[in-house]
Amino acid sequence: MYQSIVADEKKISEPSFYNDMNQAQIVLKRVKEAKDNLETYNRIKENIDELEFYFDFHKTEQNVIKEIIDLIEKIEKELDNFEIKILLSKEYDHCDAIVELRPGAGGTESQDWTEILFRMYSRYAERNSYQLDVTDYQDGEEAGIKSVTFTVSGDKAYGYLKGEHGVHRLVRISPFDSNARRHTSFCSCTVIPIIDKEVNIEIKPEDIRIDTFRASGHGGQGVNTTDSAVRITHLQTGISVSCQNERSQIQNRETALKILKSKLYQLELDEHEKKLREISGEPLLNRFGGQIRSYVFHPYSLIKDLRTNYEVSNVGPVMDGEIEGFINAYLRSEYNVR
Repeated sequence: MYQSIVADEKKISEPSFYNDMNQAQIVLKRVKEAKDNLETYNRIKENIDELEFYFDFHKTEQNVIKEIIDLIEKIEKELDNFEIKILLSKEYDHCDAIVELRPGAGGTESQDWTEILFRMYSRYAERNSYQLDVTDYQDGEEAGIKSVTFTVSGDKAYGYLKGEHGVHRLVRISPFDSNARRHTSFCSCTVIPIIDKEVNIEIKPEDIRIDTFRASGHGGQGVNTTDSAVRITHLQTGISVSCQNERSQIQNRETALKILKSKLYQLELDEHEKKLREISGEPLLNRFGGQIRSYVFHPYSLIKDLRTNYEVSNVGPVMDGEIEGFINAYLRSEYNVR
């Protein structure tokens, strides 16, 4: 690991390194990831050395039991997270992620549920030092969110978040029901990688329709006085991408095209996978549909992943962004690791 860092840093020091900005970004990202892994390894090693010290101390003193237990739990958690991080080695695991949240049927109740999930992912990004940028945001009529698209950038963002892809179901007493009845709401979450390499996806001007409109910031922020927001529709597939987070129409267009290219490439990969499974006779898993997780707030508290059976009864921390348990359980099942 150390040798790879030295080799990449030698490339960075070369005068011609930034001539190819795309390649430069890939190398810089790789160096940062390698340094982060090395730092995590050294931190775990230091904690193990400290644990050995406490064990030696325990031979003569009896008042360090709590310190030993706390340190073992800390090391166990760090090793668990580090193992998952090292396992994320599939082709697009290292990429940034595009996440879209859309409410299901249910009007205001489902739109409010979509806003709750958006907050959950925002807090998760904040907890893990990811950068979250909203590219498109539509307020609900009365409350909540009609739809939101955002990018999550950072170390293996797509690798960690890909398991969130699917339908999230909520059961609770609706705050919008004057009779305090129990409601079930749904929100679909789409997660695709932002392709950071050259792919053979050609988008011709005649293949798309570009519309401009006035952007409004989410959360009640004002409305721009110029038509800076951009919506690009791919006519053949019907895929539509909007971007309004930049002040410049040109910047919004570039971002929307980047997202559209990633979506078209993902669509191409999915079609290829479908054909292979049809030929081999393997059952096709419905990646883009199906309920993956159930969140019950009433009559009891329980969040359960229906793919891995991982569950927690303390819903508060999860809705505040602590979803690592669900993420790790899914990744362990995907990589067949116990």
